[in-house]
Amino acid sequence: MYLNIGLASKALFHSYLGQPFRLRRWVIVAAFMLLLTSFWMVVAIGRALDHLLFPGFKRQVIHQPVFIIAPPRSGTTFLQKLLARNREIFAPVLMYQTIFPSITLQKIIQGIAGLSQKKDGLLGGLIGWVERHFFGGWDNMHKMRFNQPEEDDGFFVYTFVTEAIYLLFPYVRLLWGAGFADDLPLPQRRRVMRYYRSCLQRHLYLNGPKKTLLSKATQLSGSVASLREEFPDARIVNILRNPAESIASHVSVFYPVWKWVNPEITKKSRESFEYAELATAWFRHLEMKDDRADPRRYYRILYRDLVSKTGATVRSIYRHFKIPLSPAAVRQIAQAARQSLDYKSTHKYSLREFGLSADWLRHELGPMMKKHGFSITPRRSAGNRNR
Repeated sequence: MYLNIGLASKALFHSYLGQPFRLRRWVIVAAFMLLLTSFWMVVAIGRALDHLLFPGFKRQVIHQPVFIIAPPRSGTTFLQKLLARNREIFAPVLMYQTIFPSITLQKIIQGIAGLSQKKDGLLGGLIGWVERHFFGGWDNMHKMRFNQPEEDDGFFVYTFVTEAIYLLFPYVRLLWGAGFADDLPLPQRRRVMRYYRSCLQRHLYLNGPKKTLLSKATQLSGSVASLREEFPDARIVNILRNPAESIASHVSVFYPVWKWVNPEITKKSRESFEYAELATAWFRHLEMKDDRADPRRYYRILYRDLVSKTGATVRSIYRHFKIPLSPAAVRQIAQAARQSLDYKSTHKYSLREFGLSADWLRHELGPMMKKHGFSITPRRSAGNRNR
């Protein structure tokens, strides 16, 4: 197990001693750290047992994995779930598997779940209750369920190298490396990626040794160089959405949590601005990588095409990477495309409400947006796909 002590120490020090005292924040942060520490220890024990009980996972090959990478609120979850329907080819990562990245622990969980189904289903009912009460409020923005494909942030929470920590520690400039791992010192970058590889090896070993890993993580937008170094044969699908829409949606997802932790935080705050800065850095970083990418291992699609021409766009990914497309997969894609036409989001947001202007966006991303024909005028948006 890997934990970036430097980032964790900075986060805790600034939260407790670098900010005005707020009992509510102190209690919430303490409760989170207690929970994280408990999970970290359980997972560390489970992963240690993996070496004794399932040593073969260390020889598991990760051949030409597929990573979906884009800044948050760009349709990555939508695309992941579309591709994940083809279980003949892909082995997607499910949410509970990111929380417990251990073969031993997952075997135990699967065994308990099996016993529950054979008896009275009490465990299933309890899990459903937890999902509704803890995740239900996010359904219109990013629906999360334990047994559904999910992004890899759960793996990285244990390392503290993840944008997820900004939910409780919204000090983005101070903790920049958490959301932009390519800026970390090389030894730290390599340790994070080695840990990530070990998680993915365990996943394939248990859930499809000969299948193609399918993964998505929005935070990899700031780790794409490190990812490519660790997985040189990886196939990357990048989704490009108009930053004027993506960034506003991005900030709007995190703001309610900031407000819950600290009711004094306003929408037009330092937290909103720094988080938006991170998003623009991701766009620039991916644009640079796009210009230099090997087309055999990289494919960019437009968000508007994914939404309006879903079936054709998904099939183009198969063609580009020469991934076999069975008749069953074609039917699954067509069915999902039809269902997507009925999706309507009520999640609304705008750059202005977070104090972000057209001039600011033009300064940060003007050339890139002009290149792709994106409107730079912030506007209220709705109807986006979940992350």
